[in-house]
Amino acid sequence: MKDIIVQRKRAVIVFRELKKRYDNVPMLFLHYKTDAQMLCAIILSAQSTDAQVNKVTKELFKKYKRVDDFARADLRTPQKEVFSTGFYKSKGKRVIDCFKKIKSEFGGKVPLKMSDLISLPGVGRKTANLVLANKGIIDGIAVDTHVFRLAHRIGFSEGKNAEKVESDLMNAFEKKVWPEINGLLISHGRAVCTAKKPSCNNCFLNKKGLCPRIGVN
Repeated sequence: MKDIIVQRKRAVIVFRELKKRYDNVPMLFLHYKTDAQMLCAIILSAQSTDAQVNKVTKELFKKYKRVDDFARADLRTPQKEVFSTGFYKSKGKRVIDCFKKIKSEFGGKVPLKMSDLISLPGVGRKTANLVLANKGIIDGIAVDTHVFRLAHRIGFSEGKNAEKVESDLMNAFEKKVWPEINGLLISHGRAVCTAKKPSCNNCFLNKKGLCPRIGVN
């Protein structure tokens, strides 16, 4: 119990410091106008960068706006259009299958319950959490590669999978800030705590003794 209390106190301070440094961070770095486009963009972002997905969807979303647009698409067309995001064959199929199921089982509207979202092809907890957070629904914390890496480095989790890391982060941080954790950790992961060479000497969390990697070059 004592360790949990210590973690929660540290989490409050870490969150405060991240907010001071990365103010006005969007909950989603992807561009979209409709719920259907948001879901599609998140699915495409797997194993790709947000910047690359935004390049692709700039043209893609001129054609596909609503659930029906995606559900009616010929499989070969989306596969060609999302080629540069990587894994284009599986992504194109998942997108179409996802929206076909939304059309047939959810009345053509993107569902806003965790259990319904994760029943869709190509949608796991990370995607579902991002969708829900962007609709103002707090159900968890989206764990992508940045969040997974930083949760370990900053000492909030030793989990071997995304589900365990999410659980540890949810235990550490107050529920009201869960929707912001993903964007803040992504921002820190891109600016300072990069995958290949974290800049620990320039890290404000490190300098304040908030990171276990303190003193690491």
